[in-house]
Amino acid sequence: MLIAFDSTQQALRAEMLLEYAELEIDTCPTPKEITAGCALSIEFKREDLEMVKNIIYSEKVDIKGIFEKKNNQYVIVN
Repeated sequence: MLIAFDSTQQALRAEMLLEYAELEIDTCPTPKEITAGCALSIEFKREDLEMVKNIIYSEKVDIKGIFEKKNNQYVIVN
């Protein structure tokens, strides 16, 4: 799973919040298939999706979207 952002500030804020929650994440370059305003994205485990969504939405972090890779394409997750 991957979160894409429109700004580096929001990516770094999300990274801090998710690390504080002790989630296993990895900051990585945004894949070229995803058009976003920020070059940074955050990868996380699928089983952490609900916790990630709760943190992102409760802390009002602005994101481009949450994506899952299926058949070599990134699909947005609701």
